[in-house]
Amino acid sequence: MEVGIVGLGLIGGSLAIDLRSLGHRVVGVGRRVETCELAIARGMVDEASPDLASLAGADVVFLCTPLGVMEATVRELVPHLKDSAILTDVGSVKQPVVEAIAPLWRNFVGGHPMAGTAESGLEAALAGLFVNRPYVLTPVASTSAEAIAVVGDMVRSLQATLYQCQPAVHDRAVAWISHLPVMVSASLMKACLQESDPIVLELAQQLASSGFRDTSRVGGGNPELGVMMAKYNQTALLESLKVYRQVCDHVIGLIEQSRWHDLEAILQQTQQARPSYLRSETER
Repeated sequence: MEVGIVGLGLIGGSLAIDLRSLGHRVVGVGRRVETCELAIARGMVDEASPDLASLAGADVVFLCTPLGVMEATVRELVPHLKDSAILTDVGSVKQPVVEAIAPLWRNFVGGHPMAGTAESGLEAALAGLFVNRPYVLTPVASTSAEAIAVVGDMVRSLQATLYQCQPAVHDRAVAWISHLPVMVSASLMKACLQESDPIVLELAQQLASSGFRDTSRVGGGNPELGVMMAKYNQTALLESLKVYRQVCDHVIGLIEQSRWHDLEAILQQTQQARPSYLRSETER
């Protein structure tokens, strides 16, 4: 099968590595000639160029561009595709993507691999990035059953764990466990920077250890991606942020009032709840 990858970054590059290792012919498209040349030199793709017309023979095309340019990319890509080609994307927000692209191409399947690292760009691409990671497909009523089956088989071949849901349900779920944590983590960093005493701030930086590293990691990621999360999943993210603010206000009140028993009850509840959100990692 010939597979096209539009966008040779962390996710696109990692897809290219794994799909080529599975025997597919992989054709990459990147904005920069240098990136395309690097992908070829590292054996990630069979060929690569900035030209979308190079995907004329592709059976399946993965859209790995930023959310903000995805619709425009598809409009430019569609005239070059053969009628049977299947499109799928890897965007972290699904409803606006599906609503924009599904009318443009009948064989489009929304997708989101829940995988990544703190790094970005083609240099960060890894073999096996999707192994045992969730990979969500978000078909709608108009989505071709054959296209769903083909993309689903490819996801399984990556050894990812396949899930399927409606686009809006996906966006509400990832707001809680992906987009909200980015904003909370970034807010933590921003709050720390409000410390006015340089001696205290320097000491805090020197003493920061694994706990701070874990809580601040996602807030130190790609700023462009964080903005895209907020822009394209605005409603669900705002809902989760408002609930989070209410919880923070409640905790502040408990501490102000020295209600240690009630605070401990919350901490016990969160201690018991946390494994439910990590179960998928321990079971795979």
